[in-house]
Amino acid sequence: MSSISKFKKLAGISAFAFAAMTAANSVNAANWRYAHEEYEGDVQDVFAYDFKEYIEENSDHTIQVYRFGELGESDDIMEQTQAGILNFVNQSPGFTGALIPEAQIFFIPYLMPTDMDTVIEFFRESEAINQMFPKLYAKNGLELLKMYPEGEMVVTANEPITSPSDFNNKKIRVMTNPLLSETYDAFGATPTPLPWGEVYGALQTNMIQGQENPIFWIESGGLYEVSPHLTFTKHGWFTTAMMANKDFYDGLSGEDQKLIQDAADYAFEEIIKHIQGLSERSLEKIKKASDEVTVTRLNDEQIEAFKARAPQVEEKFIEMTGESGKELLNQFKEDLKEVQND
Repeated sequence: MSSISKFKKLAGISAFAFAAMTAANSVNAANWRYAHEEYEGDVQDVFAYDFKEYIEENSDHTIQVYRFGELGESDDIMEQTQAGILNFVNQSPGFTGALIPEAQIFFIPYLMPTDMDTVIEFFRESEAINQMFPKLYAKNGLELLKMYPEGEMVVTANEPITSPSDFNNKKIRVMTNPLLSETYDAFGATPTPLPWGEVYGALQTNMIQGQENPIFWIESGGLYEVSPHLTFTKHGWFTTAMMANKDFYDGLSGEDQKLIQDAADYAFEEIIKHIQGLSERSLEKIKKASDEVTVTRLNDEQIEAFKARAPQVEEKFIEMTGESGKELLNQFKEDLKEVQND
């Protein structure tokens, strides 16, 4: 064999060895892609970075986090996760409702308590959340890693809201979620589904007259500038879910699966600390930033007027989800009873 062909053969072997080695390394150290629906410093972003920190400190893997708008809106990042382009996604059940109708349970008004400690205990202990939901997500190619609360829902509008009649002739923006539309319909408003990116402009031009979100999101999105009247109706909590593409997750080693579970548990504990007092801090920022803002906290009698309209939403939920929704709702109520009696 001539020295040239010998060299070529050796080069071929070393190139092959290098490729094999690189492939082995990429199996051992992957760069995972994770997208969420919020801005820098918002709750989902903090959760994502806590997850990233845990993964990177305890393995050779890296995590690339994409924030709202970088890869599109909520529907886009869910499609990308189902297609395997993204490994992880954080999406609230408000958007997942079209895919998993049972996830809309969080939009039955006055089902969830608004006391922070009870809410947190519910997410930790609930059989519906921790055992029933993962099975529903798995059917849609998603490994549910964690559901967690972000904050109490607050309504903003072009005037204070104190009774269902105040919602008459008001278009209230809702996520593209049939049950949430049913809620605002029951409250007396005209529910208007809009993607998040259009909400500020629609409020500014009076195309819609209100919307609902947790306080930190009203603050970071500047919604109070165009919708300054805040009403605490105590009708629900904004909940979100972090999940992985199931094929990707199932293909991992047991060690990596445990790493991901541990990272999700760690991020959950960190986010629980983060949301303590977050609403109060965000509300202070809003009040400092604008003189036009008013804050209305409904009293028990006012809440009852809204609560009286909740049963029709519950009926609609069962109609939309059938037997599995009924089972989930019963378990949900059972779990809530347990944490409220503790």
